[in-house]
Amino acid sequence: MKRIFLITGPPRVGKTTVLTEVAEGLRIKGFKLGGMISRELRRDGIRIGFEIYDYISGKRGWLAHIRQPKGPRIGKYRVNLDNLDSIGVAAIHNALREADVVLIDEIGPMELYSRSFIEAVEETVNSGTLVLATIHYRAQHPLARSVKSRKDVEVINVTEENRGRLPQQIAGKILNISRQ
Repeated sequence: MKRIFLITGPPRVGKTTVLTEVAEGLRIKGFKLGGMISRELRRDGIRIGFEIYDYISGKRGWLAHIRQPKGPRIGKYRVNLDNLDSIGVAAIHNALREADVVLIDEIGPMELYSRSFIEAVEETVNSGTLVLATIHYRAQHPLARSVKSRKDVEVINVTEENRGRLPQQIAGKILNISRQ
């Protein structure tokens, strides 16, 4: 049975939007959700970085920023590993203890610089808990390949054509699993 749903697709197609809409639909149905969400932030129409936040506590911080002084470089951004670990990884661990569904946005190049993040994802996918995550469409990291190849994973490709109906479809799958 599929219990891990990985949302993928090219940049800016709406992966995080699909994830957050599924989460909201499940929350309304009484599910307790937790985990980490990331989203791009723009100033004057120009992307300046990515914010990370804990879905349960609302704690926020920079995942990456064009003016981040240290950390691994991804294009014009530097990754803030301290925030990733103290907010993102902590949110995943907290969700494993408290939530019905663990949200992980995103399993991607920035996040995969953190050994703590990798371990948290491994723990989550091996936990038996329902998982809803986004994954970078070209992720070739060993963790990404391992998670995508699991028998209990369904990889869902977001396109401009299907992104409007995916939240309801994915939420329906999770509701069906929870009834069994």
